[in-house]
Amino acid sequence: MDKKPSPKKAPGFCSLRYGLALIMHFSNFTMITQRVSLSIAIIAMVNSSQPHGLSNASAEGPLADTLSDPSTSIKEFNTGASVYEWSPETQGIIFSSISYGIVVTLIPSGYLAGIFGAKQMLGAGLLISSLLTLFTPLAADFGVILVIVIRMIQGMAQGMAWTGQFTIWAKWAPPLERSKLTTIAGSGAAFGSFIILCVGGLISQALGWPFIFYIFGSIGCVCCLLWFTVIYDDPTHHPCISVREKEHIVASLAHQSSSPRRSVPIKAMARCLPLWAIFTGFFSHFWLCTIIITYLPTYISSVLHVNVRDSGVLSSLPFIAASSCTILGGQLADFLLSRNLLRLITVRKLFSSLGLLLPSLCAVALPFVASSYVTTIILLILIPGTSNLCDSGFIINTLDVAPRYASFLMGISRGFGLIAGIISSTATGFLISQDSVSGWRNVFFLSAAVNMFGMFFYITFGQAEIQDWAKEKTMTRL
Repeated sequence: MDKKPSPKKAPGFCSLRYGLALIMHFSNFTMITQRVSLSIAIIAMVNSSQPHGLSNASAEGPLADTLSDPSTSIKEFNTGASVYEWSPETQGIIFSSISYGIVVTLIPSGYLAGIFGAKQMLGAGLLISSLLTLFTPLAADFGVILVIVIRMIQGMAQGMAWTGQFTIWAKWAPPLERSKLTTIAGSGAAFGSFIILCVGGLISQALGWPFIFYIFGSIGCVCCLLWFTVIYDDPTHHPCISVREKEHIVASLAHQSSSPRRSVPIKAMARCLPLWAIFTGFFSHFWLCTIIITYLPTYISSVLHVNVRDSGVLSSLPFIAASSCTILGGQLADFLLSRNLLRLITVRKLFSSLGLLLPSLCAVALPFVASSYVTTIILLILIPGTSNLCDSGFIINTLDVAPRYASFLMGISRGFGLIAGIISSTATGFLISQDSVSGWRNVFFLSAAVNMFGMFFYITFGQAEIQDWAKEKTMTRL
């Protein structure tokens, strides 16, 4: 078990490092709203079937349905903005283009952030994403090709911003506070999903769909101003940090190497089973989470025969539950560590197991309670909520086993997660197209099996000690 970072306890929630976590929370909030903005706005952008349907605009607005099925026939929002002739196939390409952009930059941006500094990498990524969001309505007038190109570049920018975060936490987060700080920051994505689902349609109806991009793009620019002003790569160079807090952070991370690294021990990483345990956990975690996020409205509509478009709040509840569980899980994990109740590796495996086992049980139970509306909704809310307990498990485990390469390894881990999401979404569409009832049952059973494999693999091979190849003495021989 790790020793206390310093004899004097540094300020907690009123400290600068928690301020950084809140700004990073705001950054993640901004990026997810910019990513989902088009999914909301496209409801009004592509609908040309109702040229005189403005009188019905306030009555129908399927915010969540379109996230998973862009081809759904809908009535036009009261916007007065341009309407485009984009086929369902074209819309699918537009939606997927941002994911391809993210995949391209995940690994190289993580490596470059460790060399040039995460402040510049993440700040630049957020700024580029925000400016492209503001430019999207104008790009749509120039043609669909430009929109696809912009979405791909935006994905590359967000990939830069995501992986750079863990380079910052490797230097700012004391070991006994890593779960708290990273979960406060990471919960911004779930909270952003909740907000965009709740207010995106209302903005489109009241002001017009372009204002979805203008508002959240502008919020991103404000966030960039805060980012470049407040964030520093290293606490020792921050002009506003107190001496007490600086000493606390530096003392707690004294065992970590802080020297710059130029080469990456790829071969050693490829042979490292604890890393493969993390990658497997990411793959399993994203498999089920992607299905829930993508197909939640479709499942509610087809199985429960509920019109989700009349309740945007209902479809966003899983995201606020996920955000809450992320923060609470981080608080509990660091409480167990700070009180010496459990060892670090025990905490990581405990929360990883809960985050993979509990949603699997809920998923397996879903086909058997389909006749109960309330029970089904509760289980659908619990799946993403309990899944996010993994944020205090293998999600941040790279900070334990290889803090010097945290961003690089996080990029690889997210790559495994994105691959899982692509496979699971495709498999789900194929299974439910054959037969709805048996198809959904097979989807949930398969997801539970993937989760169980990830859980047992991580329990068997997961570690929390810094690996030999990640220590400074190893890098001096490369």
